[in-house]
Amino acid sequence: MSGRSSKPYEIVERALELSRADGCVVIADETSSANLRWAGNALTTNGVTRGRTLTVVATVDGKEGTASGVVSRSAVTAADLEPLVRAAEEAAAKAGPAEDAQPLVGGVPHDAGFTQPPAETSSAVFAEFAPALGEAFARARSGGRELYGFAHHELTSSYLGTSTGVRLRHDQPNGTLELNAKSPDRGRSAWAGRATRDFRDVDPAALDAELAVRLGWAERRVDLPAGRYETLLPPTAVADLLIYLFWSAGARDAAEGRTVFSNPGGGTRVGERLSRLPLTLRSDPHEPGLESAPFVLAHSSGDDASVFDNGLPLAATEWISRGELKRLSTTRHSAGLTGLPVAPAIDNLVLDGGSGKSLEEMVAATERGLLLTCLWYIREVDPATLLLTGLTRDGVYLVEDGEVVGEVNNFRFNESPVDLLGRATEAGRTEKTLPREWGDWFTRAAMPALRVPDFNMSSVSQGV
Repeated sequence: MSGRSSKPYEIVERALELSRADGCVVIADETSSANLRWAGNALTTNGVTRGRTLTVVATVDGKEGTASGVVSRSAVTAADLEPLVRAAEEAAAKAGPAEDAQPLVGGVPHDAGFTQPPAETSSAVFAEFAPALGEAFARARSGGRELYGFAHHELTSSYLGTSTGVRLRHDQPNGTLELNAKSPDRGRSAWAGRATRDFRDVDPAALDAELAVRLGWAERRVDLPAGRYETLLPPTAVADLLIYLFWSAGARDAAEGRTVFSNPGGGTRVGERLSRLPLTLRSDPHEPGLESAPFVLAHSSGDDASVFDNGLPLAATEWISRGELKRLSTTRHSAGLTGLPVAPAIDNLVLDGGSGKSLEEMVAATERGLLLTCLWYIREVDPATLLLTGLTRDGVYLVEDGEVVGEVNNFRFNESPVDLLGRATEAGRTEKTLPREWGDWFTRAAMPALRVPDFNMSSVSQGV
């Protein structure tokens, strides 16, 4: 084994051999990516990258408990291994007992692909997409539109090995497309995004057609004041709000009285009804089209993850079941503290239970209200209620008597996703979507559109 050419599993095995700690966890992440960028109906750049990151977790048993040390480094070669392992051991020796200490996971069947080469992406992933994008440029040009945006595809092969015998491997493809259409004077703008595993299910022509309709809506401008409006939130906006809810749904923080999921009388709100609609918020590592790692891959410990849980199998989990809060995320440690079941976070999110109506059908059933495109710059205001603030972007449209009659100004909103679930009066058809705000961190989501009768547009925004 020598240099960068050494196989990922060999790097993992050698690091484990070098370890002198009482316990050791090693994660090798091999990542390749390909991208395209375009502006003004023409490709501008493209590129391919590759990289390796190695994370070593050393655990040291002491009289007062087990300590852990975690060190991650990129571009690791065989010569870098021993210094990296020793650095993790030194970090563990200097640390106090780890609060989340648990026995390392064992007894997990070996992954037959552990010794196989990493999966890699390349520009070939755009073989069908790029010509179709070129055709979309031509249509946009003839229609007086300018298309801007980027396509990114990444493939990460993660190899997990532990001193307790765990040998697991997961390949995670992740693709995103963001497309923005502008009028030649830049006065009108519309956005569409898609998440994909391989770009074979992305249709640039359909996206351009959708954006052309929205630019047409924006030819008429209507100024509206701040206030509460019946609002249709499209799947991308629902995803951004519920991902933040998901990130905030840790059992320990709730049990300690720090979040919206805390029971004022002590404990948590598990078992409480959050929505009048029969909505189910769930995660499943085997969800078709949204597949994610079926075991815990924790590169560090925190409120919702523990390095001691690496390799723990993950299963389909309902967080909200038909409107009732059923689970909060836990590590083995926080499950023990709270008395709740072990339910580690999973890297996808699905909201089910809607009417099955399309967003267009929901618009047609609207007497007067607002139709949003997406949200951005979302920030937390109050963790006790999960009050969030943020801005609308790239198109807010006025609906009257079932038809879009024009574009209105952007707004700043103040809303809690938990409250929104309780006030929503209709959910549409669940579909895969790309979160606009959190797309750099969380892309595997499927959501319905939601109708909220009194969405709080707290002030007018000059955002675009």
